[in-house]
Amino acid sequence: MSPKRNPTSSPAAGPRPAAECITLGTLADRARALDALDERLRRLLPAATARETRLADVRNGRIVFLASSPTWASRLRLHQAALLAEARTALGGTVERFAVKVAPLPTVPPDPTKPKPLSAATTRHLRATATALQDPELRALYLQLASIAGDDS
Repeated sequence: MSPKRNPTSSPAAGPRPAAECITLGTLADRARALDALDERLRRLLPAATARETRLADVRNGRIVFLASSPTWASRLRLHQAALLAEARTALGGTVERFAVKVAPLPTVPPDPTKPKPLSAATTRHLRATATALQDPELRALYLQLASIAGDDS
């Protein structure tokens, strides 16, 4: 018979307090660094392989890629030596292992598009709101928003 556990002595499950988590800035910096490394490494690959694979993580001396299918994972493994060498160059020789996981690739956001112009009705409402405001700074901001519209109706 196994001994009973004391529920008060085990660590509490659930979310950690925000103070114990990494900061948003640190997380954003890591994401930017991984994105830059992904771009650098995928330049070594044939175009079709680069389209079907993504760098997922670098941790504990291991570089992990995602591939959209087992076929692309196999093709990526053919370039393992070159990818490891480039990762060592980029990260200072700390990468020793290579892994590929088959999973759907994260979607890449499309290139930023030109914002849609404001409609004439929106422009009129912004101007009407601006004239009703007492605060001159806020009034100026509303008028500035209204000026973004293509026509001055």
